[in-house]
Amino acid sequence: MNKHLLALEFDKILERLAEHTCCEDSRELALALRPVHRLDEAQMLMNQTSDAHMMLARFGGPSFGGMRNVNNALKRADAGSTLSMRELLDVAETLRVIRSLVQWRSTNAGVESCLDVFFGALTPNKYLEDAITSAIISDEEMSDNASPELASIRRKIRSQESKVREQLDKMTRSSKYRDVLQESIVTMRNGRYVLPVKNEHRSAVPGLVHDTSASGATVFVEPMAVVEANNEIKVLLSKERDEIDRILSALSAEAGSFAETIKSSFECAVELNVIFSKAQLAYSMRAATPSINDEGRIDLKNARHPLLDKNKAVPINVSLGKTFDTLVITGPNTGGKTVSIKTVGLLTIMASCGLMISVSELSEVSVFDKILADIGDEQSI
Repeated sequence: MNKHLLALEFDKILERLAEHTCCEDSRELALALRPVHRLDEAQMLMNQTSDAHMMLARFGGPSFGGMRNVNNALKRADAGSTLSMRELLDVAETLRVIRSLVQWRSTNAGVESCLDVFFGALTPNKYLEDAITSAIISDEEMSDNASPELASIRRKIRSQESKVREQLDKMTRSSKYRDVLQESIVTMRNGRYVLPVKNEHRSAVPGLVHDTSASGATVFVEPMAVVEANNEIKVLLSKERDEIDRILSALSAEAGSFAETIKSSFECAVELNVIFSKAQLAYSMRAATPSINDEGRIDLKNARHPLLDKNKAVPINVSLGKTFDTLVITGPNTGGKTVSIKTVGLLTIMASCGLMISVSELSEVSVFDKILADIGDEQSI
């Protein structure tokens, strides 16, 4: 950002705008806004904000929450990589936001808007969204319903685990092992069900030792009676991991095949997020839409500096460029000269970015090739 925009504190306006955005990409786009110098461009940006402002008033705003940039993940998926559960859930969440935006627009489709170029470019994908969310529960958990094979494997695992636990529970309740066990519980070591046996009675429970307590008083023994069943569980767990990997690979391939449409829809959603953030900022500032010209005419009615408390700032009226093109403001210190100068410059910059400005209706601003500011001591309001 050049020193003139900084001198007029335009960066602080962009920070306020960025606070209304819902994802990092939208925030970066908001902070990167700069004034345009052509009337048609400025008018197009202002029309977008005005339409969003009108739609917010009539229908409430669309929700952008949960939107994430998944372009890198989709690029890898398109190249054949397998995405993690978290990455796939992020893809599904972004698709949910895209779908919700299209649905929101459909509820007020009777109202024409210049924003339809963005809404029309959004491509929902309920098929992929549902495929991911029905298969993946969380970052580390896949649903039994992800595939019939996975459901079958998990039923067998539960059956085997039940048999092993039942057999070991009998041993913990048996008087034969009452003095042998450190505790009457079944625990796990290295993914296998074991019993905590007192070290001095190690030989009383034939089986495999998988661990020893820190004190050495307890050894964790896998009784021979359940070794085969534990082996079967390990085999089934390996099959479960293979099936999960297969499902993730298949879902990743599906996501990769839609990479371009998801990416372009996300970019449109980011643009919409910034436009509606402009409208929300306008509401917070009690701003209005000025008319815009490229002939140097400025006519600000009841203009308030947007960074000052809107309930305390003294409004000013400024006219320039009609019968004269130079304005000298004089007065004592603390008389508001700097605020007045900065108000004119900042509101002009804002309008040239498509931001509504803190003025009364029927105000007018101009686009300029350059907006320059030379303010002594970099005075801050």
